Amino acid sequence: MTTPRGETADRIVALDGLRLVAALMVAFFHYAGRAGGFETVWGGTPAEIFPVLHHPAQYGWLGVELFFLISGFVICMSAWDRETVPFLRSRAIRLFPAYWAAVLITATVVHFWPVVVQPANLSDVLLNLTMLQFPLGVPQVDGVYWTLWNEARFYLLFALLVWRGLTLQRALWFGYGWLTLGAIAVAGGEKWMLDVLQPAYSPLFVAGMAFFLIHRFGSSLARWGLVAAAFLLAQHNMLARVALEEGMDIHAPLSEKAAILTLAVFFGVLAVVALGWTSGVRWRWLTVAGLLTYPFYLIHEAIGWIIIHYTHGLAPHWLILTAVLLLMLAAAWLLHRLLERPIAGYLRRNLALRKPASREVLRLVAARKPEPSPEPSTTAHVS
Repeated sequence: MTTPRGETADRIVALDGLRLVAALMVAFFHYAGRAGGFETVWGGTPAEIFPVLHHPAQYGWLGVELFFLISGFVICMSAWDRETVPFLRSRAIRLFPAYWAAVLITATVVHFWPVVVQPANLSDVLLNLTMLQFPLGVPQVDGVYWTLWNEARFYLLFALLVWRGLTLQRALWFGYGWLTLGAIAVAGGEKWMLDVLQPAYSPLFVAGMAFFLIHRFGSSLARWGLVAAAFLLAQHNMLARVALEEGMDIHAPLSEKAAILTLAVFFGVLAVVALGWTSGVRWRWLTVAGLLTYPFYLIHEAIGWIIIHYTHGLAPHWLILTAVLLLMLAAAWLLHRLLERPIAGYLRRNLALRKPASREVLRLVAARKPEPSPEPSTTAHVS
């Protein structure tokens, strides 16, 4: 299959742009829509500080749903024709370098300026470096890290499919099976099944996978059927998500219809990408933005709140909001260039597996060895 313009074997430029949209949505939510702690950050309620902007900002948490959709697409794409160990190694190299840097930077900043977020103790910071703080019930250095545990569980579950052998048919069975078992887990209420199958978000990962299968192999009833099944489950889960955000972060009513409509837009945009209609999108700045999205997501929340807390009275609120977003994007670029890329390069070089030589190669090498010279008649001196 010929790769369309604007795409490579493991990168689609349009998805980089969507990653940036998702990250900015989440940041917009944290800076202008989230009620919890807002008065400490801005000195007033969201309605007082942003009378108009706070309404759309209240739905910025939906950027996480877009992230999970993109993740399903990208993971399926990057795992194709790969073996299990290289796949897991590539995921670790992608996740950990920026994450380690973000944990240490955020913990340090919060330690010196604990005005919005309480600093974690040293033991908790060290445990956060493993990315296992969430299942162990340890406080997170930054609240956004909860999504990484969801991503990691998806990678491990998907690795079973890669180990079995990733094919179109198996990927479809995996997707339909995951959705079905997730529903059974909800009905049974078994905690370990809920933890492994994460039915609250699995439809988003599965939908992303289905969109990639459409992108790679073309349309079919089974592939679009998987998209439809995933959407029907995802829109149902959206009702619980809306209720959770209302009670935990917004402290105000949210529109279920608006949330489901936004989700439908996300599915529609991924469908456009899957059908190859965005292949002409190949702006280089989108690729750069895609590289910055992950470090930006990791460091924007707590550090951004601290900056806003100390600067919100110095200029109009909209200007402070814009300046902090730009500043955190610049910080993400520095993190990527100075820390993430060098650490990832080091890990890539040192974690590479050297494949053992095949029998045929060994036979050819042996055939080229020179014949040993005849032994001399006199006894050789042994030193």
